[in-house]
Amino acid sequence: MFIPIQDSNPLRSIPFQYVTVGLIALNIIVYLFEVTGIDQRVVASFAVVPNELFKAGLFGDAGLGPNDAIAVPERLTLLSYMFFHGDTMHLMGNMLFLWVFGDNVEDAMGHLKYLAFYLLCGMFAGLMHAAMTPASDIPLIGASGAVAGVIAAYIMLHPKVQVWVLALRVIPLRISAAFALGAWILTQVVMVMLPQVGPVAWWAHIGGLVAGALLVVVMRRPGVPLFDRGLRV
Repeated sequence: MFIPIQDSNPLRSIPFQYVTVGLIALNIIVYLFEVTGIDQRVVASFAVVPNELFKAGLFGDAGLGPNDAIAVPERLTLLSYMFFHGDTMHLMGNMLFLWVFGDNVEDAMGHLKYLAFYLLCGMFAGLMHAAMTPASDIPLIGASGAVAGVIAAYIMLHPKVQVWVLALRVIPLRISAAFALGAWILTQVVMVMLPQVGPVAWWAHIGGLVAGALLVVVMRRPGVPLFDRGLRV
């Protein structure tokens, strides 16, 4: 696995990645709220819980689940869950990927479409997780599904771009985005095929990847090429 540090990919259409920075700031603010010592049942109220989601239905009334402190409509948890995180490393990993790769996806779409893209990827990721684990009563939180959508869009747009990464967490390397992100995507596919153990919601990652790969095709600006067509490396 590679830890991304920086890509060599300047912005072409926007002066600054306002939405990406805003999303990172919002995630950090919500996490700071989480660690103030609030009841974890409050966090669980905003999480996607598959069996509660399907019991209520996407258009059902709000219900107070056994782990909840607040009655949040289950359909709204598909939006809210992606702004909460389980621990600092969970937050930092997601925000690092978003910082390195989100700006160029935002550049390819424009601010508003990129925001819609990000939220749609996160919502589809939550639905995919719930569909594949319908009996689960474990709360799902985190931006991983939405960030997976950003990763899929980036590799569809800029596979040839060179990215600085840390291999084995300590060795700096400059490799193509296709190699760096392809390795991450392959890991998700392999892990989802194994027995589902541990806290990682691999199906949410797959859902985000699928949504991102499909949505970038229709949501990118007119004239923005896929797969770095025309780029000399």
